[in-house]
Amino acid sequence: MKKFLEEFKAFALKGNVMDMAIGVIIGAAFGNIVTALTENFINPLIAVIFGGNSEDGVQIGGQFKIAGVAFNYGAFLSAVVNFLIIALVLFIMLKAINGAAEKAKKLAMKKAEEGKEDEPAPEDPADIALLKEMVALMKETNPEAAKKVEEKRAEALKKTEEEAK
Repeated sequence: MKKFLEEFKAFALKGNVMDMAIGVIIGAAFGNIVTALTENFINPLIAVIFGGNSEDGVQIGGQFKIAGVAFNYGAFLSAVVNFLIIALVLFIMLKAINGAAEKAKKLAMKKAEEGKEDEPAPEDPADIALLKEMVALMKETNPEAAKKVEEKRAEALKKTEEEAK
């Protein structure tokens, strides 16, 4: 049980969970703003278009009655408009976030490529440097032997590249 609680604490304190909680709180607040917009501006417009006033003079959305049962389609239209506004804003925000992430990724790749070009070639280890000196001397004294060494080196490099694939 103690291990479970430790794992839960580690999970709950991660940045992702906190970010999600902040998103939910902001989403709820935004939902309240959109609800106020629809109730105070869009519903009266629906009432003007489709008609409908309650007995106390407060405008309500359209409704119809069947067998004495009232169907308030104005409230349904209000909920649909609410949903569409929230979905549109979330879509725009997600599109902007994805665009920014893509630009950041491209910029990071570009900087990484530029960094590779600026770096000097790594120095050869001592044994490789010694072998290169020996080949240079061989070229001066015995060009045929040096040619054979170069061919074997090329074969070894080719084999190493194939194994890496």
